[in-house]
Amino acid sequence: MNLITLNFSQCKTSVIILRIRPLQGMDYEPLFHIVLWRPEIPNNTGNIGRTCLALQAKLHLIGPLGFDISDKALKRAGLDYWPHLKKSIHNSWEDFLKSEAGGRYFLVTTKSDQLCFQPKYKTNDYFIFGQETKGLPDEFLQAYSEHKVRIPMLGPTRSLNLANAVAIIGYEFLRQRLV
Repeated sequence: MNLITLNFSQCKTSVIILRIRPLQGMDYEPLFHIVLWRPEIPNNTGNIGRTCLALQAKLHLIGPLGFDISDKALKRAGLDYWPHLKKSIHNSWEDFLKSEAGGRYFLVTTKSDQLCFQPKYKTNDYFIFGQETKGLPDEFLQAYSEHKVRIPMLGPTRSLNLANAVAIIGYEFLRQRLV
């Protein structure tokens, strides 16, 4: 285990970098799950895959996808990490629910009063993200109304890039695990 503590005199903050498990062989047991509902942009999905591997998360893609899974842009963004990523592709939301029953689902949406920093996350939680252009369907938001979280945005933007949003949620999960 590598532990490095850096103190910044101006910031009153400590940064702790902790590798939970070594990536030699790149085999890992997922700590949590990232779920993309009908992703449309292969570059985002490739970048998200790389982030999932860095955070030891499993990536779930729920179709229909807006691109071919063998798309060059997907593989370019995921670099040579893509084959080592724990991932599942589900044909529909119903197929996903059948194969992944038993976890807690958090819907990441701009349509929530609860900030993503408020819930206490647990191992094997699922974070569900919607399409880049449309978000999650209203019926999902209604069905899981108690488990919606939002990333705060102070400026006049509708939403964040999907890959950035996944990174924020993933690192919040990790921060909670390390504190």
